Amino acid sequence: MLKKILLIATISAGLMASVIKMDLNAKYPATNFHTKGAVKFAKLVEKYTNATVKITVHSGSSLVKGNPLKAVKDGTVALTDMFIPFTSGGGKVFGISALPFIANSYNDAYRLYQISKPAYNKTFKKWNQKLLYAVTWPPSGLYTKKPIKNMNDFKDLKTRTYDKNSANFINMAGGHAIALAWGEVYSALRTGLVNSVVTSSASGKDGKFWEVLNYFTKINYAYPLQAVTINLDYWNSLSKAQQQAMLKAAKEIEKYQWEASKKEDGIALKTLAEHGMKIEKATPEVKKGLNKIANKLLNKFLEDASPAIKKIFKEYRK
Repeated sequence: MLKKILLIATISAGLMASVIKMDLNAKYPATNFHTKGAVKFAKLVEKYTNATVKITVHSGSSLVKGNPLKAVKDGTVALTDMFIPFTSGGGKVFGISALPFIANSYNDAYRLYQISKPAYNKTFKKWNQKLLYAVTWPPSGLYTKKPIKNMNDFKDLKTRTYDKNSANFINMAGGHAIALAWGEVYSALRTGLVNSVVTSSASGKDGKFWEVLNYFTKINYAYPLQAVTINLDYWNSLSKAQQQAMLKAAKEIEKYQWEASKKEDGIALKTLAEHGMKIEKATPEVKKGLNKIANKLLNKFLEDASPAIKKIFKEYRK
């Protein structure tokens, strides 16, 4: 059942036309590059549909406080962005982009996304929605109070992680993973509930982590995806021309945003350093230890994976 689709009759060149208005829930603040991308997407949709489809972007998760996958499925909101690895209901498929050290560059991450896209589409369809586009975050690193020079340094870590994979990763490294909503992370760092975070340079910049932490180690843990989807009832309410226009906008903004992610990584690293945070590369000892853990996690992940998921990794490794 359609919810919140507002049809407004307008007169143009003597003809009646319907303007479809939709809301897009953006998880992060208006200053975040993913939210900025959503705003650009909305403008492109309006342009390419000749203003017959208008999308209003609401930042800061102001429309959806719970599970975004369910919110779109139920039509509570027409469109939303979502951090795929952290979205419950997606199953093993949604964990692919967050597996450690599978992708070692933006090119790797994009190729893995393209190979995985049919599996993402299938899962989203089960949840009554369509994937419009997805964009990687800058590579995840490790924020800490003290430098990480060897594997023994993980023993003192109480780390906020963002999904099951990253939690297992930290635990296997000798630390203690703690699950927290993003909005609780800064205060948890202040109080000492956690003393480290696995996340991107961009998130550390947005969270002003230099106020509570001292080091960012570029372990290039993963390139996790942020996706934008639309409820299928809303999608099917559009004309074929409007659908094609929206897909055109999505393709264009996806390309733009992958480049924006690279730029954001550079900007964020510079900002962190300017505020006194020490940016370091992982030592050979740490790389070696973390790679061993990553291989164990991948093997474990694939043990009970479906043939479709195993096929993704077979294709990716060609």
